[in-house]
Amino acid sequence: MDFPNFKPDNKSLLKKYLSEAVFRKLINKKTTLGYTLSQAINSGLVNHDSGIGVYAGDEESYDIFSDLLDPIIEDYHGFRKEDNHQSNLSLADLELENPDAGGEYILSTRIRVGRNLKGFPLGSMISDVERKEVADKVKNALSLLEGDLSGNYYSLKNMSDTVKEEMINDHFLFKQGDRFMEASGLNRNWPEGRGIFHNHKKDFLVWVNEEDQMRIIAMQTGADIKSVFQRLATALEQLEKELVFSYIDRLGYISSCPTNLGTAMRASVHISLPQLSNNKELLEEITKNNHLQIRGVHGEHSESKDAIFDISNQRRLGVTEVEAVKDLYRGVVELIRVEKSLE
Repeated sequence: MDFPNFKPDNKSLLKKYLSEAVFRKLINKKTTLGYTLSQAINSGLVNHDSGIGVYAGDEESYDIFSDLLDPIIEDYHGFRKEDNHQSNLSLADLELENPDAGGEYILSTRIRVGRNLKGFPLGSMISDVERKEVADKVKNALSLLEGDLSGNYYSLKNMSDTVKEEMINDHFLFKQGDRFMEASGLNRNWPEGRGIFHNHKKDFLVWVNEEDQMRIIAMQTGADIKSVFQRLATALEQLEKELVFSYIDRLGYISSCPTNLGTAMRASVHISLPQLSNNKELLEEITKNNHLQIRGVHGEHSESKDAIFDISNQRRLGVTEVEAVKDLYRGVVELIRVEKSLE
């Protein structure tokens, strides 16, 4: 493989940090499981509009290809090579009131984390047999969830039309990954080994073998952020009795994409901001100051609709889960305060 010829308008962090010297140093290296640099960067080479452009194939990728990944991680997260991540899912450390008790602005709250199983390759290089083994392990652990978390698992391959329609109506169903995931190898043998779990109350959901082996999601209508966090933390505590997640002291929970390291958490609200929607500069200033991201209501790369925005924490690595949720809370309180002042 020759050194890539990036297009002039390519703004990916891959292009920014893959110098010829780094390329020559890494091109012949591979992890113990056989993951190579060419596999790691293929998505960024195929998709010239990538933001990052690199996917890890296993936990060891973050060590073997550290000359490329460490600068990308520092650029995106502000997390230096000498830093260490700390995790904290203690509800006792999260003293929050409902930021919109009257229900005037926040439509719903959702907190999710990504998790991958220790000892298995990540999605970019996992075999079909290993993916099925992961699904079976996860399915078994989910079947043991107790109380309000108990529910049912549905295989994507064997899902009936009735269940599929219900999943679509509930906005639970995940689809085959986009072109970025396709180029990284994450869509192989679709939909084998993929599934969805949800509890009976439909406020707790797990995607199995999408971008990460588990996307664990707590959600509900309204703005009770603390209750959503509590449900998620309780579920993780129960799941960790059966599953060992991939975690290393420096980088926290390991994910396929470097943007999801650390807490691997995305805490978000759908919030109606008619006034601020007409003042995008002020909206972006407030979210930036509070370490938040703005998305459209249909997720990444989508546009806002009817002045409703998806607002979430941006910091995932180098902050605890509690701190990430507090980022969201403080930002939402400020957004509502400014929105009211403009009415």
